[in-house]
Amino acid sequence: MALSKSDIKHEIRGWGNILFGSVIMAFGFVFFINPYNIVPGGVYGASIVLHNLFPTIQVGTFGYMFDIPLLILSVVLLGAKLGARTIAVALLTPLLMNVMSLLAYPTEEALHSLDPAQLAGGILDLSDHLILTVIIGGVLIGIGNGTVVRNRATTGGTDIVAMILQKYFHVPFSKGIFFADASVVCFGLVVIGFGVGSAEDITEPSVYLSLYSLITIFIVSRVIAFVLNGSKNDKLIFVISDNKMLDLHKFIIEDLNRSATYIKSSGLYSGADKEMLFMVVSYKEVRKLKFKIKEADPKAFVVVTDAYDAFGEGWKPLPSETDLVPE
Repeated sequence: MALSKSDIKHEIRGWGNILFGSVIMAFGFVFFINPYNIVPGGVYGASIVLHNLFPTIQVGTFGYMFDIPLLILSVVLLGAKLGARTIAVALLTPLLMNVMSLLAYPTEEALHSLDPAQLAGGILDLSDHLILTVIIGGVLIGIGNGTVVRNRATTGGTDIVAMILQKYFHVPFSKGIFFADASVVCFGLVVIGFGVGSAEDITEPSVYLSLYSLITIFIVSRVIAFVLNGSKNDKLIFVISDNKMLDLHKFIIEDLNRSATYIKSSGLYSGADKEMLFMVVSYKEVRKLKFKIKEADPKAFVVVTDAYDAFGEGWKPLPSETDLVPE
């Protein structure tokens, strides 16, 4: 069946987003995570640990070694459609990491040691500000990872583990990422002290690196959830009035370009007929809506609360069983 122009554009946009996510994620690792021996779980966390043991082999190369069996699981358990994109991302991201590393370090010795003092000419050396590098690196990796997952792919590694946990055990995706990555970090602590390198190269106690790593994992999981699910700032509003607020109806439909549900109701005490409106709006629309409600009926009873999720026309489509659930 031939694809329509809109389908082709959608497909191109999807692959473009996947490329963008892979680049952002690789950049976060190369410039803010790898040089400081932070182990943010997953395939690349384990790769960072192994690079400390075998410094001539780059982190991205170790990533390939882990990804192949996990990619097979992705195709078998998560479906060939997802598997094709996952394969592309898992092959591209380690390559981008290796290429960026080659360009970022001036010598082979600096590349093998991932010396932050020589990273990009030393202008990005954050050795004395590890909390800053953890925050920036975690945000970049989360944005890249979330962008990739939002476009029906994964980066391989614990993404695949988390998606399997969601599909078969109903564990939310971001929590699955957090649990899987935290397990990798704890394993790294037990085995080689979070990859702090040789005895001559310890710059931070391993317990400090473990805390930085856990902070990174938390930041990554929160950013992934934000990218997949948004900020959840929509508001649910109930308006109860003795009057027929026709001007308010017109404002909602014409000015806000929204709709609402009109519910006939009556006061429990008075028994008098009332009008109740039920609607969901963005948080930016709440203030002007309250002004308009006051104009229509200063005595109206109004309840504003958070709408955790809103589905339907004008909002998000209802999810299917196979969709990712970040929370």
